[in-house]
Amino acid sequence: QLQVVESGGGSVQAGGSLRLSCAASGRMSRINCMGWFRQTPGKQREGISVIDTSDDTPYYADSAKGRFTISQDKAKNTLYLEMKNLKPEDTAMYYCAASEFSRMYCSGGDTNYFGYWGQGTQVTVSL
Repeated sequence: QLQVVESGGGSVQAGGSLRLSCAASGRMSRINCMGWFRQTPGKQREGISVIDTSDDTPYYADSAKGRFTISQDKAKNTLYLEMKNLKPEDTAMYYCAASEFSRMYCSGGDTNYFGYWGQGTQVTVSL
């Protein structure tokens, strides 16, 4: 079993930066992808960025390209999301998740392929 816990959310002004962290504990050996997702009220959860845990290959949604950077520290079993130039539309609950599916399936950020989820951390961006 695997558990993930997010941290690092908060309130920032537009143009600001935040770094989210996700600490994983438990059996990591079967995990092939870890990713960041976000959700706002009334909308579906969307994939922002995913990383292949075996070779650090990152994948980004168009909304994240050029502004967000995903990374992992395997020694600490921690996933990060560095967010820069934040916009009000980035306001959402951000979730960390892990997948046992192969990269072919999990790299696209489809929530159906991620079986382990954290409780989320809120990010609020104001003008």
